[in-house]
Amino acid sequence: MSEASGKRNREELLKAAYEKGFEYEKVYRGCSQCVLAAVQDLFGIRNDDVFRAASGLAGGVGLCGDGCCGAYSGGVMVLSQLYGRVRENFLDPDRTRQKSFDLAKKLHDRFIAEYGSIICRDIQQKVFGRPFYIRDADEFRKFEDAGAHADKCPSVVGNAARWVAEILEEEREKA
Repeated sequence: MSEASGKRNREELLKAAYEKGFEYEKVYRGCSQCVLAAVQDLFGIRNDDVFRAASGLAGGVGLCGDGCCGAYSGGVMVLSQLYGRVRENFLDPDRTRQKSFDLAKKLHDRFIAEYGSIICRDIQQKVFGRPFYIRDADEFRKFEDAGAHADKCPSVVGNAARWVAEILEEEREKA
């Protein structure tokens, strides 16, 4: 495969990650699970237990907005799914988990560069111009009316899925 062909295939993969993440958030909602599903599907690493474990992380954890962005959390989960320590080696004398820390930091840095934060309400401030407390019905309606699932949150999820795919591709290229 030529270098140009490799770059094209990589760019196609990253574009597909963005599009799949965007579409999943637009249709299904639940930013953490949408990032996970997009990346798991693209890389053929589906794990329904990991997917289920991400349920409560959406909307800044429990839809409260004051925790980590669900898209960020879901991205860290899929990176850790592949590079985290295993229960059979809980003590982790070889510090296997350091790899997941390093990859999570890469995702962290991309969120900071794009949004200035990894906190849901801060990202909402940047994307919407104000944060919403989406557990409140009136605030949730305003959130939706402002384009939450039309394009705002799907774009954050799409970016996160793309960045995770890019990080995984960088790791694959190192191997």
